[in-house]
Amino acid sequence: MGTAGYALDSTWRTLLKDLDISPANVLRRAGLPDDLLHQPSVRLASADYYRLWYGIEAELDDSPLPLPLPLRLCYAIRSESFSPALFASLCSPNLLVAAQRIARYKTLIGPMRLEVTQADGRVSIEFSWLDDALLPPLSLVVMELLFCVTLARMGTREEIRPLGVTTHVLPSHRALYESFLGARIERGTTHRVTFSTADATRPFLTSNEAMWNAFEPEFRERLASLDTTATTTQRVRAALLEELPSGLVTIDAIARKLAVSKRTLQRRVHAEGGNFQQILNETREKLARHYLKKTTMPAAEISFLLGFDEANSFYRAFKTWTGATPDQVRRG
Repeated sequence: MGTAGYALDSTWRTLLKDLDISPANVLRRAGLPDDLLHQPSVRLASADYYRLWYGIEAELDDSPLPLPLPLRLCYAIRSESFSPALFASLCSPNLLVAAQRIARYKTLIGPMRLEVTQADGRVSIEFSWLDDALLPPLSLVVMELLFCVTLARMGTREEIRPLGVTTHVLPSHRALYESFLGARIERGTTHRVTFSTADATRPFLTSNEAMWNAFEPEFRERLASLDTTATTTQRVRAALLEELPSGLVTIDAIARKLAVSKRTLQRRVHAEGGNFQQILNETREKLARHYLKKTTMPAAEISFLLGFDEANSFYRAFKTWTGATPDQVRRG
């Protein structure tokens, strides 16, 4: 089930800046408070969120650059731009896993659902909006579909082309979108983009170094940078830092990343006086404190980046680690 209302965060200010449009003008067009994008933990009802989106479209209509909003957004997305969804996606091993992570994220930020299916050599990513009383702006639908293709290209550094794209209503600027996609947009019963399984499982190569540079030095340790003197505990911690945003943080997943068996990993960590769960908990706690002190991300989004399936699991774990709630530590 989707979340009530759409979450806004500081990345919206960056996005509008990248689009070279005035946030004040957008907010006035949408009839929303002038300081909306500076307020913490903002959630908008569907009608307000859609007005914000239409306000951006209207402001772009006055722009000399003749590109529709979805294309402008896709061209503005950069791998060094920090957003939870993009960071988690580019930390994933491929588009299939990234789409599954985004599906989890969508339930946190709005009344939306993303369904990922794999069958017959194809991977389909289908979007639906759960507010039956209002239809989402068509350009918002198109942007979500184009973002999947943009993500595939950013991650693989190849010109990935989808097998097909469908929308309930054919959009204006269809020819421009089809030129970008390298595929036709057809009218269908779902909002869907489909890739070959080969393309959806093609390895992501993006290193995200610019994103990681925003972290404190203790969190920048990359597995590839460790030398032969590194302990197994150091290697596990480095692997966890890389894998936490993707959600692949089981001992089996980390053992595969380190190219050792689960039993060997357990034995080596134990010989160093620790255990896998202890390293995982310590790494999560330190990262949680970093996000709480250095960002304005809501706890639900932090839990997502720490690889928790549910925000409540993060709350309980954090209280066990620290004796305090995330909000108390943030205020502290």
